This record gives sequence, structure tokens and C-alpha cells, in this order.
Amino acid sequence: MLYARIARYGFRRHSAYRAAALAGAFTNTVFGILRAYVLIALWEARPGLAGYDIADAVTFCFLSQACIGPMQLFGGGLELSGRIRTGDIAVDLVRPASLQMWSLADDLGRACYLLLLRSLPPTVVGAALFGLVTPASPATWVFFTASCALGMTVSFGWRYLMALSACWVVDDRGTQSLSLVMTLFFSGMVLPLNLFPGWLGSLADALPWSAMVQVPADVYLGKRDVLEALGFQAAWAVALLALGALLTRAARHRVVIQGG
Repeated sequence: MLYARIARYGFRRHSAYRAAALAGAFTNTVFGILRAYVLIALWEARPGLAGYDIADAVTFCFLSQACIGPMQLFGGGLELSGRIRTGDIAVDLVRPASLQMWSLADDLGRACYLLLLRSLPPTVVGAALFGLVTPASPATWVFFTASCALGMTVSFGWRYLMALSACWVVDDRGTQSLSLVMTLFFSGMVLPLNLFPGWLGSLADALPWSAMVQVPADVYLGKRDVLEALGFQAAWAVALLALGALLTRAARHRVVIQGG
């Protein structure tokens, strides 16, 4: 019940910034249209590339645009690193609740809000302009929803580790910048990972970032075995959360509180 209330609080807190969310939705829509025309030109020159047709490629484009907000593909979304620098993390650590689970619940509330206000508009516009692929089976929608939820969890797990690194590196801007590059390149945000050649494609498909964009999109398009996809995402979610729990325990020994 505690974490459910924290998730609701996160939803309500971020809903106070409607203008920012709508501006982000507008930006995602514009760039989605530009990317769609680039992919259309590519697939007209190379029909059937990566096992997609033009409709699949355009749908992938707008699905990836819709993932930007909920998955926080450009990094950030957590206040943890700032609270570590200011020392406010001391208050968080004395709460009778897990710091990691508290942060996860708040982040899921944020993701659900952005899913409604920032993800739906680009998708609706893309469907109106290009006619996106729609799954015929209701089960596909269920699996896609589960895949998105797991993708959000994987995204949080990774961003939590990057934020927690501030306990050791003091200024985490370097690790955040590196994380941004890795996430955009290996998630499928720039191009579908199916286009990557040889060992690079195999490596990209096995890394956790693919669980944020490529895997949910493939589940939606029916291009991947559902159980394998969800199992892959769940494994990375568990691994990242477990690592986050271990590093949180280690970080407690690096926090010094002066005074009462």
C-alpha cells in the first residue's frame, strides 16, 4: 500500500507540469514525422530490410517516439543524484522504507503520467498520417502492455545505478552523458537493432537497453516470441534491481551525517 500511494503521488506530482509534457509531445510528434519519412525512403530503397515492411518501419518509428517519455531515454527522471550531492539523501535513508523501491514507485507514477500525455499524441498523429500497424489479437495488446511495464522497470534499474554513482564519483554528469549515448544507440531509438550487422547486432540485442524500445516494439509488431521477449526483459529487470539493492547497501557506508 505504501508504494502504491507513492506511485499515485508521483503521478500527481508530475501532472502539475502539463505544459512541459505537451511541449514534449509536440516535439516527439514533429521528430517522429521527420524520422518516418527517412525510414520510408530507406525501406523503399531496400524493401523487406530487417524483416520489416514500410508499415512496420513507420510503426516502429512512432512506437520509439512514444517510449521517450515513459522510458526516460534521454536520461534523468530521478532526483536521487541531486539529493546525494546536497546531502538530502540522509533523510531518504532513515525512512522506514526501501530507498530503491520508493524511487521505483515514484518513477512508475511519472512514467504512467507521461504515457498518457506525452506518448499518445505522437502515436495518434502517426496513425492519422501514415496508418500504423494495429495488432489483430487482443492478447497482443496484453503482452505489449506487460512488455512496456518491464521496459519501464529496466529503464529505472539502469538510471538508478547511474544516479547512485554520485556516491562515488561526486559529479555524475560524466556517467549520465555516457549513459545517454549508450541508451540512444543500443535501445533501438536511433535505428531498429535488426539493422545492426553481425556481432554488433547480437551484442545490442542482448544488452539491457534493447528491453526499453526494441523488445516492446517487436512484441507489438509480432516479430518476436512473446515468452522469450518477456523473459529477457524480466531477467534484466531482476538483475538491475538486485545490483541496485547491493549498491544501495554499499552507498550507506559512504554517507556521513553531521549533527543530530
